[in-house]
Amino acid sequence: MATLEEKNQLISTPENQMATHEENNQLITPPEYQMVTLEEKNQLVAALEYQMTTLEENSRSTPAPETQPSMRRKRKSMVWEHFTIETLSSDCRRAFCKQCRQSFAYSMGSKVSGTSHLKRHIAKGTCLALLHNQGNRQTRGTPTMNGNSSVSDPPRRRCISRNSASISFDLDHFRQKIARMMIMHDYPLHMVEHPGFVNFVKSLEPRYDMMSFNTVQGDCVSGYLREKQKVMKFIECLPGRVCLTLNVWTSSQSLSYVFITGHFIDGDWKPQRRILNVVMEPYPNSDAALSHAVASCLSDWSLEGKLFSITFNHPVGEPGLENLRSLLCVRDPLIINGQLLFGNCSAHALSSFAKDVLWEGREIIKKVRYSVKYVKTTESHEQKFRELKQQLQVPSEKGLSLDNQAQWNTTYQMLVAASELKEVFSCLDTSDPNYKEAPPSMEDWKRVGIMCTYLKPLFDAANFLASRTGPTQNTFFHEVWKMHDLYHSITSHGDPFVISLAEIMQEKMDKYLKECILALAIVVVMDPRFKMKLIEFSFLRFYGEEAGKYVKIIDGGLHELFLEYVRLPLPLTSAYAEDRNFENNTKTEEISDNGLTDCDVYVETTSQNTKSELEQYLEEPLLPRHQEMDVLKWWEENKLKYPTLSKMARDILTMQVSTAEPDTVFDTEIKEMDSYRSSLRPETVEALVCAKDWLRYGSEASTEVSNALAEVKGLGS
Repeated sequence: MATLEEKNQLISTPENQMATHEENNQLITPPEYQMVTLEEKNQLVAALEYQMTTLEENSRSTPAPETQPSMRRKRKSMVWEHFTIETLSSDCRRAFCKQCRQSFAYSMGSKVSGTSHLKRHIAKGTCLALLHNQGNRQTRGTPTMNGNSSVSDPPRRRCISRNSASISFDLDHFRQKIARMMIMHDYPLHMVEHPGFVNFVKSLEPRYDMMSFNTVQGDCVSGYLREKQKVMKFIECLPGRVCLTLNVWTSSQSLSYVFITGHFIDGDWKPQRRILNVVMEPYPNSDAALSHAVASCLSDWSLEGKLFSITFNHPVGEPGLENLRSLLCVRDPLIINGQLLFGNCSAHALSSFAKDVLWEGREIIKKVRYSVKYVKTTESHEQKFRELKQQLQVPSEKGLSLDNQAQWNTTYQMLVAASELKEVFSCLDTSDPNYKEAPPSMEDWKRVGIMCTYLKPLFDAANFLASRTGPTQNTFFHEVWKMHDLYHSITSHGDPFVISLAEIMQEKMDKYLKECILALAIVVVMDPRFKMKLIEFSFLRFYGEEAGKYVKIIDGGLHELFLEYVRLPLPLTSAYAEDRNFENNTKTEEISDNGLTDCDVYVETTSQNTKSELEQYLEEPLLPRHQEMDVLKWWEENKLKYPTLSKMARDILTMQVSTAEPDTVFDTEIKEMDSYRSSLRPETVEALVCAKDWLRYGSEASTEVSNALAEVKGLGS
């Protein structure tokens, strides 16, 4: 038990609990704190009083331990958050406010002052420095005063977090999320073993155990297989055929990877695409390389009988082409003898044309590139160039830019801008003595103009491919026609440079048209604004007196293809009739036709008095050319009028003229697989690439699958 003397020391006298008049007089209010309003002062005072009262009540409710009176008691009062104790002499210590640095009595010898006067300094608003700093900032849990000067909101208690052991940790779900992250963002799989990644995840979930490379690799493949089941169900329910594009990537190990993308039109007549396979080919230049990749894709996705056309960007010899043509006929009607091979990707062909033009003028381009580099790499040089341009009053608004030689369009744009500013370059050496390299001569600038003339239609056509989504074949024919017409109309003018360039471009354009004119032309016929009329007109310009022979080839191929659709076996015909708007009609036809569908086909193909759908379509007037229209939408709206021809049109409009993605249309080199991807197993590369492509469609793909399944069930009922 504490002695009476000890109790007296613990109990502060009233004189010590109240600040002396002299001490209060020392509280001089700084001028910068006198702007605080009375309302703000009252609110803060009430808040602080409430906090101190609560803390003191909590302290009194805790029993004092009956141990070791000699131990120094820990200061629990909240005032010590605002005051510090400083020793002024051996027997004098004072409390200093952290905000305003005012000092107050704390101890003198063995006599210890209380804390009430310190609380009043904080709570009663005497310390205006604290009031100024906290006036408008009500901290979380601080009560405020309402109009009746009462506490409106009690302080909130701090939430105590639950023990992490009570929170469930689904390891399988966690691993799936990690694998999805790796796939979607192309993170290296070894990242899960990096110490930084492990420490980061452990900070979020301490129970996490480091995953190995093999574990995350297996999880990525498992995620790929799950997504593949969804895509397979989607493709199984397609109403039409599939067109494939093959993109060949190289690698530093002399291996090639064939990216196979399937293009198709769904039941809502919307164009769709999915990367189906990534096939590693150890001998990419062999005649069987591409055909082996396509055969693997057909087998993997059960596409035998559904393949319509193949477009690729890799040079293939005649034996390789024959192998690919045979694949177009696997379990298929002979789709015009496999002639719908778009053997030369249009983007790749345009890049090849552009590279030939740039190669012919390579020495001139070096001079132009040096001049542009001189101007653009130094601010002072660019300033002098602008001043000279203003003096010469050159009207060009184009800005100079250095080219990226991996993309030919940047070189074209550099030449166009420099050509318009050739007068400034010609005089630059006179105004800037540091410009020592001889600028291009006037003859050089003329040849730059010729190169730009040849490159412009290529640039326009490539921009067309890069900016369009969905079917582009029906209008890409116009771009090809403009290129052919231009290249055959440019005369040599006796300049060896122009003669050489004209011969090269005419030869390459004729070869390109020979390889793909049939595929380009039949797509144009499916556009109700042009039909055969544009083909006839263009061929007159292309081939002159021989135009009739080529028109007859297109017309014959078109009728042959239509007859193949008319003769389609009954099971395939039923699969084509799955459109949602036809469900009820299909049921009615199945009941009422009494098995005479084959007879109707026979009548249509043998009757001399009845015109076929194709003939009716070709004889009808053209739609106005000036109007913008969705050709697929038009065929969807006219599928009742042309039931067989609309199916053929849907497959034709699925064909692709280019294998390139929009951002790679201008590339001059074949894509190369990076060293990290090349080090992975081919199965893993395929899983990562395909799964990433499929995950882009998200819930939309799931909706498409469910709709397609609903349509199939409707047909079966």
